Amino acid sequence: MENLNVYEKPVTLQNILKFAVPTIAMTVFMSFYTMVDGLFVSNLIGTDALSAINLTAPVIQLVTAISTMLATGGSAVIMKKMGEQKSREAKEDFTFLILVNVLVGLVMCGLGYLVMDGIFHGMDLSPDVAAYCTEYLSRYLLFTVPILLMNNFTLYLIASEKATLSLICSVTGGVLNMILDYVFLAVFHMGIGGAALATGLGYSVTAVVGLFVFSRKKSLLHFQKPVFRLGVLGNAAANGCSEMATALVTGIITMMFNWTMLRYVGEDGVAAVTIIMYVLMFVSSLYTGYSYGVAPMISFYYGEQNREKLKKLVGISQKVIAGISLLTVVASLLLTKPLVSVFARPENPVYDLAVIGNRICTMALLFIGFNIFASGMFTALSNGVVSAVLAFSRSFVFMLITMLVLPELLGVNGIWLATPAAELMALVLSGYLFGKYRKRYGY
Repeated sequence: MENLNVYEKPVTLQNILKFAVPTIAMTVFMSFYTMVDGLFVSNLIGTDALSAINLTAPVIQLVTAISTMLATGGSAVIMKKMGEQKSREAKEDFTFLILVNVLVGLVMCGLGYLVMDGIFHGMDLSPDVAAYCTEYLSRYLLFTVPILLMNNFTLYLIASEKATLSLICSVTGGVLNMILDYVFLAVFHMGIGGAALATGLGYSVTAVVGLFVFSRKKSLLHFQKPVFRLGVLGNAAANGCSEMATALVTGIITMMFNWTMLRYVGEDGVAAVTIIMYVLMFVSSLYTGYSYGVAPMISFYYGEQNREKLKKLVGISQKVIAGISLLTVVASLLLTKPLVSVFARPENPVYDLAVIGNRICTMALLFIGFNIFASGMFTALSNGVVSAVLAFSRSFVFMLITMLVLPELLGVNGIWLATPAAELMALVLSGYLFGKYRKRYGY
């Protein structure tokens, strides 16, 4: 049990943050990957190219959805077995799930190239924007397998008490991405395809390090001769289906945002949406990082049937999320103009659209954290059904309702209000399900 001392420590804010802060920093740096691409692309190529990055986002989110499902769901299954003292079986399952990810990555890479041209030609884009979309995505797809491995190794490094190493990998990847963005775009003038290559190479850092770390027997989790257990794959898929649903429907909703903006404003509106999404993505990464950090602890205490620790962990987590929510709302309102000006100059029509949009969308920051944590908590408790209901309702059902209704009533401002309204509806559902299952799990 020497390697599991972290799970035996008292549940205090200090001990939780030691586990969670590296993962928060890690996910923040991961969110920088896309943001840095947008920063360099918007300033060195133009807002048409920035629009293209957002237009390719649904395809990219589809590529990562499966790995997100296997990573979050697999981590819950494996750490539950570790808590039940089934360490050998957990390592066999770990290796098996990594091999599944590699196979999935190869298949999805091939499918991406097959459907890419048809998707963009069917969107009635200008020739320049369509060309940017194809160039960016064709380079990005080259890194499908490393991206899937990165998503998995990020969580498994955390579960193996190597959260600091996971953070170092993310920081290194982020810095490498920034450097390569400058080199590829400003020095070698490789265009938007260079930005995609820079992102892919940044993601690959965690994949390479993870292969090395998990090949060593000293690691709490390490590669072992895999055993094919269809039930394990099914459990991982079921537990992680909420996260997959989130990624999938985020892609669908992004497409809806793009189409609605194209209808009301044109391609400038798509660029403005891109900037707002960067802000929301950055803040969401704080909550996602925290949820990733505490998820192995939730799964372990659940497997151990230690309700006292589980209850204390969830209670402290709610207070942490409330504090972050208030801080991010204030920061977003105060920094709206400086944030937007990084991507678009004040004389650009995109600037005013994005400033107004960010101020309205900031209201969503009050609710997002609780919704992300609730979904992640139920995944960690191996209740993938409830987690999926939360994630699907929040990311698709409620967003679909608000996106169809509010723009018709309020025009462009209705597009911006759709996200806060959907998150508020999701918060009500999260609160209901949280209370419903409290006695069952003892949190």
